[in-house]
Amino acid sequence: MFARRSYDVLVVGARCAGAATAMLLARRGLRVLCIDRGHYGADTVSTHALAQGGVLQLRRWGLLPRIAAETPAIRRAAIHYGDDRVEVAQPGPGSDALFAPRRSLLDRVLVDAAREAGAEVRHGCCLVELLRRADGRVTGAVILDGAGRRAGIAAGLVVGADGLGSAVVRLTGAPVLRQGLHASAILYDHWAGLRAEGLGRYWREGVSAGAIPTSDGRHCVFAALPAARLRAGAGEGSAALYRRVLAACAPALAKALAGARPEGRLTVFGGRRGTLRQAHGPGWALVGDAAGFTDPLALHGMTGALRDAELLARAAARGSAAAFAGYAAARDALSLPLLAAGDAIASFAWSLETLPAQHRALDRAMRVEAEHLLALDPTPAAWRQERAA
Repeated sequence: MFARRSYDVLVVGARCAGAATAMLLARRGLRVLCIDRGHYGADTVSTHALAQGGVLQLRRWGLLPRIAAETPAIRRAAIHYGDDRVEVAQPGPGSDALFAPRRSLLDRVLVDAAREAGAEVRHGCCLVELLRRADGRVTGAVILDGAGRRAGIAAGLVVGADGLGSAVVRLTGAPVLRQGLHASAILYDHWAGLRAEGLGRYWREGVSAGAIPTSDGRHCVFAALPAARLRAGAGEGSAALYRRVLAACAPALAKALAGARPEGRLTVFGGRRGTLRQAHGPGWALVGDAAGFTDPLALHGMTGALRDAELLARAAARGSAAAFAGYAAARDALSLPLLAAGDAIASFAWSLETLPAQHRALDRAMRVEAEHLLALDPTPAAWRQERAA
């Protein structure tokens, strides 16, 4: 069923947070099992865009060429505040362009890299329960595979990388440290043949929209509004609401879509308040959306997942209580400003005059994050020193 019954680390979730964590730990010589209930290469709900920190990490891990082969580089962006257009320079610390890969590409690249590093990755498996010592420390898990077979797996560390509905969070009771007050609802589809250069963001009172160049020659075109308004307009129908918000917020974009072709799979995210949870406990740790969720209007989810993977892998390689405390401290310090900025934007309580200041606060938080990651030593020699420390 599995190659062995005991691993150094069991990672629950093989999306971008979990696959990246498994890859980095396997590169450090640890025995890693990574499981996911989904299918290899499947798409999932996502904001697509990687911030500077995410691009930096993919480059340092040697994976950016695989992404760039199927995803256009984004070197220009325009933010539209009502009828005013502001050009934004995209390059930041450690990157000369941004990328917005579909998750069917990004997650597959990371899973492949994890396997190449020696991690065992199994899809179609789910976590049933956690195993514990008498003192409560997590020591492994019971896993159910696609054939209905159960297996007890011993692990020195269980990592929850299983998203917003995390089973690891549920079974550990990982407490919430901070929670936002607001939530945005997002509706998006992928369009082929859209003539648009760079990334475009559009803002008007109470609504937002965007066009993000992504993989396979398509654009992710999204419409956003307060989650409460989505619930209030449920009778209108998602497709009609999507078109109406696009027309109201970005009439030029809505007009350009007349010459493009949608995939026809409209995705609706109903909204979730931003959350930051305790990052680790005895025998367990969290990464990605399981650990902390920032409103999708911040376009930061994938970058946060890759950041958590990097920081946790360094802590787990060392294995000491001080190392895990350092992971939590760094994660909290980098996440809290992003959570606050995303929550303020998701409130839709701003005006077109005050919104740019909130965007500048978000950009500052992302630059601090990228600079923190850039300062980490990426060499294998440094990893070995960390583990020996």
